[in-house]
Amino acid sequence: MAQKPSIPKGTRDFSPAEVVKRNYIMDTIRDCFVAYGFQPIETPSFENSETLMGKYGEEGDRLIFKILNSGDYLKDLRKRLDEAYALSFRFRSIAKYIITDKYYKTEKGLRALVVQSSIFTTEELNEFLTNFLIKNSDEIIDLAENWDNSEDAIVAFLFNGYTENFVLNSKYTTKIISEKALRYDLTVPFARYVVQYRNDITFPFKRYQIQPVWRADRPQKGRFREFFQCDADVVGSQSLWQEVEFVQLYDAVFSKLGLKGVTIKMNNRKVLSGLAEVIGEQDKLIDFTVALDKLDKIGEEGVKKEMREKGISEEAIKTVQPLFTASGSAQDKLNLLKGLLSTSEIGMKGVEEMEFIVSAVDALSLESGSLEIDVTLARGLNYYTGAIFEVAAPEGVAMGSIGGGGRYDDLTGIFGLKDVSGVGISFGLDRIYLVLEELDLFPETVSANTKVLFLNFGEKEAMYAMKAISALRKNNISAELYPDAAKFKKQMGYADKRNIPYVVLAGDKEMEAKTYTLKNMESGEQTAVSLSELSDRLS
Repeated sequence: MAQKPSIPKGTRDFSPAEVVKRNYIMDTIRDCFVAYGFQPIETPSFENSETLMGKYGEEGDRLIFKILNSGDYLKDLRKRLDEAYALSFRFRSIAKYIITDKYYKTEKGLRALVVQSSIFTTEELNEFLTNFLIKNSDEIIDLAENWDNSEDAIVAFLFNGYTENFVLNSKYTTKIISEKALRYDLTVPFARYVVQYRNDITFPFKRYQIQPVWRADRPQKGRFREFFQCDADVVGSQSLWQEVEFVQLYDAVFSKLGLKGVTIKMNNRKVLSGLAEVIGEQDKLIDFTVALDKLDKIGEEGVKKEMREKGISEEAIKTVQPLFTASGSAQDKLNLLKGLLSTSEIGMKGVEEMEFIVSAVDALSLESGSLEIDVTLARGLNYYTGAIFEVAAPEGVAMGSIGGGGRYDDLTGIFGLKDVSGVGISFGLDRIYLVLEELDLFPETVSANTKVLFLNFGEKEAMYAMKAISALRKNNISAELYPDAAKFKKQMGYADKRNIPYVVLAGDKEMEAKTYTLKNMESGEQTAVSLSELSDRLS
């Protein structure tokens, strides 16, 4: 019996109706991107691993999908493992030197042992062995002096160290297995793009990108392993007017989608750095922000517990206690931050930046959304350096963020291009879809249905119908012919199941009169019309 086909967890198939609705969202976002002056680019689905790794923090790196190299990559790995086994016999001679001669129990002696040994021929291997012997000299000497079967113990220790550190985890071996990875987001590939094509780009460069990304996350409602991101970024400008425009852009998109009442939350990474400075935990900034960012998921006590587990002191947690209960207007929260950050220059700089954005947005006003200061918003990605944003669905909708972004002053620096500031935002297409579906906000006109189906009564009738269909299609009216001259009931049932709103009957009578009988499938009304009248009624 054939196995029932399936797809990987965290991925989805989309029906025609779903694709049309998704395209409606993307088209709306794209139209707003263009209206705000952004230009489209696209980047590959996968990047070199070194482009992505280390850019998203420890948690993000674990969620990157690695791509296995093509071909028999295990052949090379097996070869290195065979070499490791062969070297184990040579390790025995090293062990004998260490056991029998006190000179080789010193750092100088261990270094000399590596140099003297002609069996280790590659520079990479010599470097490994030297570092491994020196780093673990105390344990190796302990094995030599205090254990029965010392020789076997040292050989096993060297062999395990070699295979684990040099064979299985070395950069060389990693490249044998995987050199590429699926992109985790669109921002880091965009930074790579900017650096790679910097001589062809006019700065400030405003780009938008609508493409899928992949994350090895735990699938749940609104969280998938494959999903689309819709990004807009500006690089080459430090002006805070960019942040103001992005708040307006969020508002414009969600207003056009009819999704009123969204909350655009804002904080600033300088504020978070300032808080870490004030509580004396600068070296735990990442731990502090990652924990704080989980407030809406694990609650106040959960955040405090995680901070304690990361070594943040009880006194420090007590100092930031007002963050957990902050309320009131944007100005109230800014005043709270001013009090907490009065001794931090970088923290106060962050507050000033937020004050400018809030003031400008208030003066310009938003159509249907609202801007709110969220003093606990951190966003886990390490590359943010200034304003950070997150968009929450209207009250009453149980959904995670439907958009987010922020300022990154040094992202391109990791690829060799210094002093290029950028800021960008992203729209969560899949979550926006779920919210619009839940609130029944998709317009009735957003449909995958054909507008009109011509019934097929035979070869001559089909040709007569096709001429009309061609004319309708030129007027952007979706029309199709039932392909077979099947029974009338079957063709009408097909139209009904597909929710096609109109059917045209064209038989001998209509052909003779050069007319078409148009049937409204909802009301049942039938009308004889000319081709031009048919086009007008269906437009």
